[in-house]
This record gives sequence, structure tokens and C-alpha cells, in this order.
Amino acid sequence: MASLDDFPITRRWPAQNPQILQLYSFPTPNGIKISTFLEESGLPYEAHRVTLDDADVKSPEFLSLNPNNKIPAVIDPNGPDGRPVGLFESGAILIYLAEKTGQFLPADPRARYETIQWLMFQMGGPGPMFGQLGFFVKFKGAEVEDPIPRERYIGETKRLLGVVETALEGREWIAGDYSIADMALAPWLGALDFYGAKEMVGWETHPRTVAYLDRFLARPAVQRALDIPPREG
Repeated sequence: MASLDDFPITRRWPAQNPQILQLYSFPTPNGIKISTFLEESGLPYEAHRVTLDDADVKSPEFLSLNPNNKIPAVIDPNGPDGRPVGLFESGAILIYLAEKTGQFLPADPRARYETIQWLMFQMGGPGPMFGQLGFFVKFKGAEVEDPIPRERYIGETKRLLGVVETALEGREWIAGDYSIADMALAPWLGALDFYGAKEMVGWETHPRTVAYLDRFLARPAVQRALDIPPREG
């Protein structure tokens, strides 16, 4: 593909500046990961609001870039070989952007793999588990009378919070220096408030984790990223 015009998604969400990175997203925890990186790094980009409605994420144009119909996704017109590249999956996008900019992923191999380790922890643990908790506490699953699913995800969320609390002993950030691992993990910790689940999972009994999220949210770039693209069109 020689230009962004070759990506069908740009027919629905046209690029105003096709020379810079195009972000297709919504400010959920997974979306905030990428907007946080972009705001922190200073990499020029253009944000397109893709709602979670089927009309957007299941549209032929969006599916042409992400067949998994989930935000976020990106197109970089300046890919590794000088040609445009499209990517989906927030963890993969974070690694790509970190390598592209040389920021927020250590060059030292030992520190690098520790950072990737915690990124994978978020992708396989707090992301899906907290998301299921939210479904059974705040959304349609709250109507389910059987307590087993809810108790399952409450218990798993408590366990994962314990992992984070232990890992933060003597550290400000999850893998040492501030990194893509924090950009991935912290938004999902913040989701527990949105779900109204903090009390049921014992949030306040994890003081290092509470302070960690506060540090993350205090960053100016994070504050901007929390509403990129704007929730309201």
C-alpha cells in the first residue's frame, strides 16, 4: 500500500493530515493506553472517534483495519519500511510506538523484557478479568441472579490487585521507570471506579496501588488522554 487512501477505513474517517499517525479509538481503558503514549511522547497524530456502537466497530471500514472489531487501531503512514502500516491490539501498538520513538521501553534487554512482562500481565490479567467484573457488576450481567460468575471475577480481581500491590513495593512504577507497562495497567485500575467495584474488591486495602494510580492520573499527558478522542462527538 502506497498511501492512506489504500486503507478503506479512511473513507469513513478521512485523514486531515495523511502524513501523521492516525488513531482510531474511544477513551476506554484500552483506548486511553494509546492516547497516553501519544500525548507523553509528543509523536504527531490525528485522533478519530470510533464509538463502541456496532455501527462503528462492526462497520466494513473499521473491520478492514481490525477484524476483531475492537478499539484502538492505528495507521502509521511512516512504517518501518517507509510504507504505511496498520495495527490493532493495544499491547502490540504500544510496543510498536515505543520502538518507533525510542521512548518508554528500555534499551537494556533485562529491563526491556521486564517491561514487556508487565505489559503482558495487563493484557492477560487485569484487562479481561476487570472487564468481566464490570460486565457482572455494572452492565447486563448485573441482572444475572446466579452469584457464581460475579464472585469469580471479584475474587480474581482481588488476586490481581494483590499481585500489583506486591510488585509496587519500593517502586513508583510497575517495571521500574515509567513505561508502556504503566500506560497499559493504570487505566484498567482506574476502570474499577467506573464500574463501581472499588469497595467490593477491597481497593483501599492496597495503599501502594492506590498511590500508583494517583501518580499516573496526576500526569498532565494522562489528563489530556482521558478524553481523546472526545467521548462526545
